[in-house]
Amino acid sequence: MLQRVSEAAVRVDGRVVGEIGAGLLLLVGAEAEDGEADIRWLAQKIAKLRVFNDDAGVMNRSVCDVGGGVLAVSQFTLFASLKKGNRPSWSRAAPGAVSQPLFDAFVAAMSHEIGKPVPTGVFGADMQVHLVNDGPITVWLDSKAPE
Repeated sequence: MLQRVSEAAVRVDGRVVGEIGAGLLLLVGAEAEDGEADIRWLAQKIAKLRVFNDDAGVMNRSVCDVGGGVLAVSQFTLFASLKKGNRPSWSRAAPGAVSQPLFDAFVAAMSHEIGKPVPTGVFGADMQVHLVNDGPITVWLDSKAPE
């Protein structure tokens, strides 16, 4: 899940662990079958996604074009299933032993694509994410259904 933001920060235990000014906040989840091809596709797609305005006010620029930041936050709850009852199931989400290395690899790939460090939250921690969604612009990307 991608959100264009004018600013975003993630806190753990009241301390800011990652923050950006204008750019993209990425909420990132992984399924057990995700791999290197998924990571590569997502990082390349996000880096080139034209969701920032040009001088004419048209969304024609990427985060790289505008020199924006990217903040990535791991979020297994993106894979909630509500098929049974009212309590979400997280069975589609990869377990931490699988998803943490995938998340770390994604962050490295994203950093490579945009040419600068990508701050993050703390994997598995109770995090508070603060953001100002600019637009609002929110886009869902799924490497299993690339568009």
